[in-house]
Amino acid sequence: MPEDSSLRVSVATLNRVIFVRPGGGETMLALERKASVSNDGSVRVRAQPFGGGVRILDPTHLMTIIGQVIFDSERSERESDFRILIPPSKWELVKQYSLSQLAGQDDLELESLPHRELVEEFAETLSVSLQPHQYTFRATGFVIENLPVPTANVNSQRWPTVRLYRTYEVEIVDIALCHAMLSANQLYSDEQLGKLALEDSQNGGRGRANSILILPMNLVLESYLALPLDIRHQKIMIENHRIDESVLAVLGEVDVPEYERA
Repeated sequence: MPEDSSLRVSVATLNRVIFVRPGGGETMLALERKASVSNDGSVRVRAQPFGGGVRILDPTHLMTIIGQVIFDSERSERESDFRILIPPSKWELVKQYSLSQLAGQDDLELESLPHRELVEEFAETLSVSLQPHQYTFRATGFVIENLPVPTANVNSQRWPTVRLYRTYEVEIVDIALCHAMLSANQLYSDEQLGKLALEDSQNGGRGRANSILILPMNLVLESYLALPLDIRHQKIMIENHRIDESVLAVLGEVDVPEYERA
């Protein structure tokens, strides 16, 4: 009898988006601030790294490992996002496959580079068309969560989920864009962003609203490093903003027991 495909695998890129504050010299961290309406009508506002699901461009090799590719939702299937269900015994093979494919930058089987997600998310959060000359990027490694935990993704059931992130550092070098990011940071409070998400839901939308959050990098690092090692992997509040635990994935300076870094 074949093993059930009961383990959810999420493979994504996460970007440490930074810039030097114009005129100040302080390194700032830019996060995507997201408000979403849950099925019960409650509103959640959190800040997380820019990035998103890796797209499966050619599933042929992957299918030799797991057989049929079973996506976790219709949306993932429609967008070919690497959010799939596999037999638990296949996780190590899928992990090694993902690490091998994402280590290159040829985008043959998996989308390994961060550009598409960056362009899409800067359009959503800032209403700007991000151009290649406005930023630099470098790969910084991988972060793996081997311990399955239930997903909070509203588009899928609460499948036990393991995660693999390809991480990058992205530095915004265009001064005008830095100013625009700082201005957008002041545009909405978290409460106002939540109200926009509610209005979107009431008007037939998906109940989403996006903005940007800018914080001093040193403040974010110090906030996490002040926590005992065994409780770092959690959402925390910084300057009255809820910071998602996924931010830890782009903070290589912070040790996290739940992460395997490669």
